[in-house]
Amino acid sequence: MNELKSLEHATLKVPYEVFNKRYRNAQRVLDVEARQVGSAAGELDAATRKQSVTTGEIDTLLGGMVEKLTTMKRKASEAITEELQAAIVCKKRLEHLKEQAAALAEPSAPQAKPTSYTSQTSLNQWRKVRLDRLLVDYFLRTGYYESANKLADARGLRDLTNVDIYAAAAEVEAELKNKRTARCLQWCADNKSKLRKLNSNMEFKIRIQEFIELVREDKRLEAVRYAKKHFSTYEEDQLKDIQHCMGMLAFPKDTEVEPYRVLLCASRWAALVAQFRREHARLLHPAALGALGVLLQLGLAALHTPQCARAAEPACPACQPPLRALAARLPHAHVSHSRLLCRISRDPLNEHNHPMVLPNGQVYGEKALKEMMKEHGSIICPKTKEVFCMKRVEKVYVM
Repeated sequence: MNELKSLEHATLKVPYEVFNKRYRNAQRVLDVEARQVGSAAGELDAATRKQSVTTGEIDTLLGGMVEKLTTMKRKASEAITEELQAAIVCKKRLEHLKEQAAALAEPSAPQAKPTSYTSQTSLNQWRKVRLDRLLVDYFLRTGYYESANKLADARGLRDLTNVDIYAAAAEVEAELKNKRTARCLQWCADNKSKLRKLNSNMEFKIRIQEFIELVREDKRLEAVRYAKKHFSTYEEDQLKDIQHCMGMLAFPKDTEVEPYRVLLCASRWAALVAQFRREHARLLHPAALGALGVLLQLGLAALHTPQCARAAEPACPACQPPLRALAARLPHAHVSHSRLLCRISRDPLNEHNHPMVLPNGQVYGEKALKEMMKEHGSIICPKTKEVFCMKRVEKVYVM
């Protein structure tokens, strides 16, 4: 359960935040509509108190009030529908996470033996669904939106993943790739408070790029006015970037002088796309690494030993490409109580399966060597292919 709490926090947090945001938006909209209805009711009440009021005026005021009530009802209905959709997603994700807890709890019940196979089957099925979810999340984080949508649709995981939320992010990315910033600035405005908590400089970088584009188009006076409007207030760490921008005004757009040449480079747009992708992922979950990356690193770290750097073991995932390159940067596994395993059968070497050493120094389990004797009539070392008889094999005692 600790693993679920730490790794699956975003699974429930994201739809809850969506639900909370829709609820607050609905409250603001309904408050505005309620004030308009109240204002219309006040006008109607004031008109009825007049002695010279006509039926036409009353009819017009009533029509306006009915129209405002109809609008309020429609918006309330839309808000309730959106909130219900978000609540249903929260419920489905919660039920999905509870499935693992139920599957793990069943074998520990007093009469759980007949159902242990069923519990393991359901647990394996849950893990398969979870792996698909993690893959979808990885695709979304790295910008493979089409692959994420196809996998989510094929496995029926739209409610268990954030593909619909990332659809808006994909549109913003497409706009940035086309060198348009309006959608990204709107996204920054919609999430201004959260981005400020994350110390994000996404909006500032977009403003810098808009200034650069004005300079690139030789609209230098307009660029100065733009700088006065958006760069008049700045953070301490932003001053250097602003100074570089203002220095661009003294150089032509095809300058080779640094750092102005880099600022005018078209590759900055790709950097903005990558930054927006990171900021959007941080907005949903502050962790820099997705759940798939965390689990992969945990698994490799548990298998990574100093032996992996000296000799690659065919049965060790941490020794095989491409995982070997990932495991090389991870710390070695800390095992306080290590176990010896037979390299043939992978069974533990203990008092029931004594370690046996061949004349060439290779150590294997007694059971595996006896099975080899029954099958081949001799012992063939899997590593050196040398052939030995059982009499030349000696028992090893580990202190």
